[in-house]
Amino acid sequence: MNQDKEIIRRKFSGVVTSDKMDKTIVVRVETVKRDPKYKKRYKIAKKYKVHDENNKYKEGDKVEFVECRPLSKDKKWRVLVNNK
Repeated sequence: MNQDKEIIRRKFSGVVTSDKMDKTIVVRVETVKRDPKYKKRYKIAKKYKVHDENNKYKEGDKVEFVECRPLSKDKKWRVLVNNK
């Protein structure tokens, strides 16, 4: 019974807010939510620590990242390689 399970990986995009750590960047992701009662829209921002192997990305860059195995206590994300 070798059933290949499809791995569901979450994917986000955001803006780099810090690149001061070695091989790690902090990315801010903004999402728009809606109040269920009053229907007002509001922004929620969350920061993620993302693995950047080559220290390629700097503050202000837009990046896409996906979920991966835990690399440290806080770091469970890695930057997608852009083929451009």
